Amino acid sequence: MNTVRTAAEENTGAQKVALVTGAGSGIGRAVAVELLASGWSVALAGRRPERLQETAAQAPEGASALPVRADVSRPGDVEALFAAVRDRFGRLDLLFNNAGTFGPGGVPVEELPYEAWRHVVDTNLNGAFLCAQAAYRQMKEQDPPGGRIINNGSISAHTPRPHSVAYTATKHALTGLTKSLSLDGRPYGIAVGQIDIGNAATDMTAGMQTGALQANGETAPEPVMDVADVARTVRHMAQLPLEANVQFATVMATAMPYVGRG
Repeated sequence: MNTVRTAAEENTGAQKVALVTGAGSGIGRAVAVELLASGWSVALAGRRPERLQETAAQAPEGASALPVRADVSRPGDVEALFAAVRDRFGRLDLLFNNAGTFGPGGVPVEELPYEAWRHVVDTNLNGAFLCAQAAYRQMKEQDPPGGRIINNGSISAHTPRPHSVAYTATKHALTGLTKSLSLDGRPYGIAVGQIDIGNAATDMTAGMQTGALQANGETAPEPVMDVADVARTVRHMAQLPLEANVQFATVMATAMPYVGRG
């Protein structure tokens, strides 16, 4: 069981504070555990408290993890989430904007229900905006000011898969959000970048190894990579001084169909 630290202990020395959304599984869990193992204090946000507790249980002894149940598509949840982080840690150095959903997979655009489209947009785009806005406000006003936001894009921020209109549209939009936030954050020491990930081995991508629909209509298995490699890349981006920024990084399974996809 992790040791609970006091607020004074949380802010001793150079310990940094991160918030990871979608921390209950997959990439979010891997990144949160990597940051905790590297000495960060980490707030874990997600919709399922039991999954957040499972993530916290993977932290090293003495690490400081704060699970907070939150649906990033709901403004009230986001406000309460950032208030909890501020109350516990006093500041925020990193937001890993990771929460997202594929939505219904393999549905042609003409058959996609509006409710499904709206759910993907609310989670992937509106949720990312709400969290970035809240982080921006806190980073601008805290002492010392500044911080970093890393948005989880996707290979689909560049090139779509068949029948992925909602996911692809939101990931393209996320790139615009990253660029705009990066520009607007300059006067306040807020660095904003994006990591575009392809075929990290998680529960969400398990089906790719058995067969994924290709642009030519065929179904073919695709290679995957260890999600720990993604986590280490995010940690590298996070640990840079605020004077340096990885604006965009692409981390993917080497042989996956991206370069030349379709």
